Amino acid sequence: MKSRKKSKSKVGLAPGTSVYIGPERTTPCRITVFDYNKESCEERELATAEEAFPYRDTPTVTWLNVDGVHDVELVEKLGGHFHIHPLVLEDIVHTAQRPKVEDFDDYAYLVVRMLSRDDAGRLVTEQVSLLLGARWVLSFQEQPGDVFDPIRTRLRAGKGRLRGAGSDYLLYSLLDAVVDNYFVVFELYGEQIEEIEQRLAVAPTRELLSDIHALKRELTAVRRSVWPLREAVNALLRAESALVSPTTVTYLRDVYDHTVQVIETVEAYRETVSGLLDLYLSSISNRMNEVMKVLTIIATIFIPLTFIAGIYGMNFAFMPELNWRWGYFIVLGAMVVVVLGMLHYFRRRRWL
Repeated sequence: MKSRKKSKSKVGLAPGTSVYIGPERTTPCRITVFDYNKESCEERELATAEEAFPYRDTPTVTWLNVDGVHDVELVEKLGGHFHIHPLVLEDIVHTAQRPKVEDFDDYAYLVVRMLSRDDAGRLVTEQVSLLLGARWVLSFQEQPGDVFDPIRTRLRAGKGRLRGAGSDYLLYSLLDAVVDNYFVVFELYGEQIEEIEQRLAVAPTRELLSDIHALKRELTAVRRSVWPLREAVNALLRAESALVSPTTVTYLRDVYDHTVQVIETVEAYRETVSGLLDLYLSSISNRMNEVMKVLTIIATIFIPLTFIAGIYGMNFAFMPELNWRWGYFIVLGAMVVVVLGMLHYFRRRRWL
């Protein structure tokens, strides 16, 4: 497991003290900016936080993206210049936040969880903090790599209404990209569930049980990441903020519908996985019952044979059968008759 900065490092500190909580990272933070209007688009990578300061009051729309929040000093510099509340900065560098929306006078703060799968197929969740201003959007990610490349492509090409809309529409586009990527992740979960069902039908093994438990844990983590997002988007819709135009509210309703659909998909998958677990336990129980049935039948057949062999193994001197010429073969024949009779009885009762 990756080492993490623990939450206990914040114990006793004053509210609003920014302390990075999350996986240990040593890569340098990366700052990129898109400054655009309908006619032009400027794309740059900034070397320092100070280079981003002039973009706060431009007449154009600015998207400032920061890859890496482990550099607390960088986050505080940007937050101080854009007049971001210290409690918000504290939440940005604490990467265990649940999705939420906080509305301030001149900006809004939105936390979402971005989902992806690593090379080994394991779930990766990443906190993305979005800040909406009158003419700017700030986005903070834990590490490079995201689902926003289609938005960057649209900004460069000037296609669609993105370049001609305001910062609220940019925020909607970023949020929509995160939610749409959930469906891509869920498609992989659907394929994984189908594969487990096929393996379960062939042979339930201990490795399969481990896969079911791992999938169940991941879906629980997905539920924790997605479930509060519905409430957050709904709060953004009901806020009636001057930062969000009525036109963009219509698009946000579509994101809300997608969020509800995502939650329903998560719940359906969790129920399916729980059913797979029950099916696995039932299969193991059935296999155990089959084994016990065979052993019980064998034991039942040998009970009368053991009784007969026990009687004729007592070696009393005056047992009349000991002097019979054909006694040995008669006893063996009686044993065979008993076995055949019991097998016939078991078949009639459909125990075999």
